[in-house]
Amino acid sequence: MTDQDRRKLVLASSALALGASLPSSVRAQQRIVMNDASGLSATPVFSHRVVRQDSEENIIATLRAELKAAASQNRPVVVGAARHSMGGQSLARNGAAITFAAPKCEPDKSARVFRVHAGTRWHEVIQVLDPIRESPAVMQSNSDFAVASTFSVGAHGWPVSYGPFGSVVRAIRLMLADGSIVNCSRSENAELFSLAMGGYGLLGILLDLEVEMVPNSLMRPSYERMDADALAERFMKKLSDASTVKMMYGRLNVARKDFFTEALLVSYRAEPTPPEGLPPVARHGALTGLTRSVYRSQIGSESAKRARWLAETQGAPRIGSGIATRNTLLNEPVSNLGSSPAGRTDILHEYFVPPARFNAFLEACRQIIPKAKAEFLNVTLRYVAQDNTSVLAYAPTERIAAVMSFSQAMTPEGEADMMLLTEALIERVSALGGSYYLPYRLHARLDQFHRIYTGAARFAERKRHYDPGLLFRNSLWDNYLAA
Repeated sequence: MTDQDRRKLVLASSALALGASLPSSVRAQQRIVMNDASGLSATPVFSHRVVRQDSEENIIATLRAELKAAASQNRPVVVGAARHSMGGQSLARNGAAITFAAPKCEPDKSARVFRVHAGTRWHEVIQVLDPIRESPAVMQSNSDFAVASTFSVGAHGWPVSYGPFGSVVRAIRLMLADGSIVNCSRSENAELFSLAMGGYGLLGILLDLEVEMVPNSLMRPSYERMDADALAERFMKKLSDASTVKMMYGRLNVARKDFFTEALLVSYRAEPTPPEGLPPVARHGALTGLTRSVYRSQIGSESAKRARWLAETQGAPRIGSGIATRNTLLNEPVSNLGSSPAGRTDILHEYFVPPARFNAFLEACRQIIPKAKAEFLNVTLRYVAQDNTSVLAYAPTERIAAVMSFSQAMTPEGEADMMLLTEALIERVSALGGSYYLPYRLHARLDQFHRIYTGAARFAERKRHYDPGLLFRNSLWDNYLAA
């Protein structure tokens, strides 16, 4: 697929997404249509199987039957859970879609791990670990996602000083295209482990994982406001104090007039456990401290963006202690930020920048982002340690991650604007030796993808080795790896 063909396909998805808003009486006459978090990836599928709680024997039999049927019909298979990706990475046109909805988590305190079914959501893991005063070592920053999905997209978190989630996964079980099941770790079937970590489900079906856990504890935040150009140095200096700083994130101001000129660094240190013990985990947005209305009021309002920045940098440090348990900080749902207004959708970007080049990244953002039509709502900065495992690694060296949130109009014009913005940012980040994250809109050019993900050719070759019939396919494969 050429870049011109890819652009046409991505832009056409905006029109296709309108089908998802048709009346149910009309949709009933059509094939099954599935979508992802963007609302712009409406995709007709041949079948959709939801795998619910059952015996392991029955689940495995169901999955093998699905694989056999799809292979006989030459249909792609895609497995997902919440489908929070944004560019069809969890979808395949005319394929067999499988959704995991069978939570199961078994902690082993002596081994300092929990064993978890692939489809278990993070808030379900926390509900099991919290009563025994344990916590996931690393997880995504929202608890709605499934554990296997976190591994499959190579996601990271904000506890320090960790690499991607896969760095705390000790072992996985993977069902291959022929229905066989293999145990994978860094010492057993290590190549498959490195391909499946950040492999977007293209190697097989993740069945379960063995993941490291750490003690739960109370955390107290400290707030530091500074010029944006001073942030990277301060950020990295804080990491040297990892014996006491356990979690950390940064923010930047987003109002166009003073765009990316000020920064906030929030770091958390452990507090002694009180005699009465730790409070039970809550799910009320301890991290952001923002209401839905405040966050959404930024759309179309520069004054609201400035007001939010004042609330976050001056109001939050003065209101209460901010003390919360580690589990409560991690247990934040996406819904805390509310839903998009009609006709708009939230689109995420993420860029991974070498710390020494971070100020050049800030300057690139100042030049590019304010010119776009999309509304820029938020950026959160996190640390990601070097990843020596994943073949499709986005952090081959340590990086500062910039997680960006945009509000985009769900129109072809809005999609074209977002595509141009994304290409421009990726180009500048690439020149700085950085990378971009793959679970979002498929707006990177083909040359940009291969320039940044230097292991892509090897990944595609080994995928064909383990899955010669190309049973596991999705839009990421079709757009960037199939050729």
